[in-house]
Parts: sequence; C-alpha cells; structure tokens
Amino acid sequence: MHADIFCRVVDNYGDIGVTWRLARQLQREHGWSIRLWVDVLDSFTKLEARVNPAHNLQVIDNIEIVNWTSPASDLTPHAVVIASFSCELPPTFQARLIPGETLWINLEYLSAEAWVEGCHGLPSLRSDGLHANFFFPGFTAQTGGLIKESGLLTARDAWQADSDRQFHWIKSLGVSSEGLQTWRSGRLISAFCYPQAPLNAFCKGLASDPMPTLLLIPKGIASEIPSGQQGNLHVARIPFTTQPEYDQTLWTADLNIVRGEDSFVRALWAAKPAIWHIYPQTEDTHLVKLDAWLARTDLPPDVKSCIRSWNLEDPAATYPNAFDQVLEPASFTAWTAAAKGIAAALAKNHDLAYSLDQFCRAKSPR
Repeated sequence: MHADIFCRVVDNYGDIGVTWRLARQLQREHGWSIRLWVDVLDSFTKLEARVNPAHNLQVIDNIEIVNWTSPASDLTPHAVVIASFSCELPPTFQARLIPGETLWINLEYLSAEAWVEGCHGLPSLRSDGLHANFFFPGFTAQTGGLIKESGLLTARDAWQADSDRQFHWIKSLGVSSEGLQTWRSGRLISAFCYPQAPLNAFCKGLASDPMPTLLLIPKGIASEIPSGQQGNLHVARIPFTTQPEYDQTLWTADLNIVRGEDSFVRALWAAKPAIWHIYPQTEDTHLVKLDAWLARTDLPPDVKSCIRSWNLEDPAATYPNAFDQVLEPASFTAWTAAAKGIAAALAKNHDLAYSLDQFCRAKSPR
C-alpha cells in the first residue's frame, strides 16, 4: 500500500502522537510506503528528536516526512489518502485526487459513543465524484480498534516484572536521590494533563497523605507547581521523551494521569490505574464522550466519579476529598484489578493498524 497521511497539529502532541505511532506500525508491520504530511514540525520534534524542523523533506524509519506548508508541495497523490482526525486536505492536493482511483479515508477521533459503530467504514459521497470513508478508532470489535503494536503487551509484562530496569529508567530521567527514596518507600504517579486540571489540589492532598509519593511532571506542564519535597510529596520535573520511552514511564508508575487520545490509549495498555483528562470542548461535549467510555468499563463507582470530577469546568469546586477514597489501599487495589481487566478485554479486538490495512486492501482500486 502507498499512502499519503496528513496530520494538522491542533493539540500540540496528541494529533501527531497518534499519527506517528500509526504510520510507523503500518510501515513496519504491514509494509506500507508512507508519505507523512505534518504542519507543525516543532511539536513533532518533541516526540521524535530526529525530526529537523528546518527540513521540508526528510526520511525517518523509512517514512517520508513532508513539511506541510502553504501552499502545499506539488506532489502526486498516492493510492490511499488518510486525513488524521478528519483534517482538511490541501486544496491543490485534493484537486488532484481522481474518483475511482483514490481511496480517501477520514480517520476520526476516538469515541466510545454507541453511534460510532454504525458509522464506522461508511462512505461520504461528494458532488465532485470523490468520497471519503469514515474510519473510527474504538473500544469494540465493530470499530477500527486501538493502536497496539505487535509485541507491545509482551514487552510491557517483561518490563513490569523487572524492578531494576524500572528504577534505572526513572533515575535516568534526572530524578534526585531524595525523589527516588520517596518512591521506594511509597508510590509513583505520572501526570500529563491540560491547564484546567486540579493538579494543585491533588498535590496538596498527596503532601498530607500518609503514603509518600513521587510525582513526575514533564517540563512545561503545570509550571506553577514547585519541584522538590512538599510534605510526603516529591515533585520531579522530567524531560519529554520518545514515545517508546513514555510507554516505559506509564508501565512503571502506579497511577497515570494522562490527557488527550494518544496518552490515554497508552495508559490503557499499561494496565495501571489511570485518570483521563479528556480534551475540553465547548458545550461539555467532552463529558459526553467521557461518560460513554466510563459506561463501558467496570471501574468502581468511586473511581468513575473521581475521573469525571477531574474533567469538570471547575474541578476545584468538586475536587476536595475526591481522591481520598480511591487512594485508600482497598479501593486502589480494586482500581488496579479493573485496569488490568480493561486492558485484557481490549487486547482481544483487532488493533487499528491491522483494521486499517485490511480495509484499504479490500477497498483500494489500485
């Protein structure tokens, strides 16, 4: 399969995070030849250090990367054209698509809402003779599934069984001896969230909690929270890492606070307790998506309530004591068991790259 994949960076890291993982898996596991168009290479560089923002054309891991400038480069479309998150294609490029010869796919946002199953794979007819096919990632066998590379869960299990590798990895992130000691006598939490998150209140609660906590926060996130020791809490600022390295952090932590789509899916595969800070939308549309996902899980009711409170417009108003119960040993043990069950159930579905490959091979006219 030869494909053009377009990614317009809206959420700094989420859009390109999903697209880059998918492109690499399609190339490595399914033999696709890919030309990846990205409009903001600076964000891309944070996740993949080999990307040079000054280059308009470069090849990394056998994937051709095009700096999607305006006007777009005058390149002949491949047989398959994928618009990540249904982004608009460059007008000059779209004008060169040929009805009956180009398979155009709108890769949609992740959602657990019931209507997604009925729309997955449907074509959207256009007056110019072209049509775009809706392709939905999802949590059921009636959707495209989630990104999950071959061998991912085996690698996760080996990592989680090796405490020495975990310790040396967290140490390599620049965590101080004091922070490492805090972790050894307590727990590890990673936090990657949007500015609206009640992280300040969360930290105050952890500082007075009986169990010591090492909290990892990437540089540039929640910069108002000071580093170092605060009561029983030690906050460590860590650098942004590559996506495989971020997986290692998620696999190591006892609790992961994640945002958007890419980090959330990786937290699910970590099979650890996780709080999803979903991308905020107007009219609380994001809460509808969050509730749809929560309804599909067997998470304990207090955990569901806690995750939902994290995503409210004014989380601080409902936050107090929201974590007291779920961090109690018995509750946290139940949360951990539920997280493992969710990951195991999702792993039974086909992954997104496989589903997309099968769809394109069946539908592509070339």
